[in-house]
Amino acid sequence: MTHANLTTGSVWRLHHGDQEVARLTVTDTDMPWTHAAVEALPGFEEFRPLFAEQEQAVDEEDWERAGACYHRIRRELTMTFPDGGHVAEFILHIHDDGTAGWRWHDEPFEAEND
Repeated sequence: MTHANLTTGSVWRLHHGDQEVARLTVTDTDMPWTHAAVEALPGFEEFRPLFAEQEQAVDEEDWERAGACYHRIRRELTMTFPDGGHVAEFILHIHDDGTAGWRWHDEPFEAEND
């Protein structure tokens, strides 16, 4: 089953537990990356510093710290497709300017390394 809906205007959702904390409205795709405008919802603010740290680590090419941020994001947050289906794996960057970029996969990335 293909959940992918990369059309401009489609809305992907970010969750912390059962709470929706952000809506990501697709603005552009540049495979494998999808780009969106971020609508922060109640509960998102506690994660903003984590995304800022990740962005700084990437800018500084501190891949160990960027990887640690990725693992914290994946431990705390889940993403759903526009149709409500669960995204098995994603790498998400949310920027200070209210935009986001992510790549996703139907299977966990670890499975690719087996």
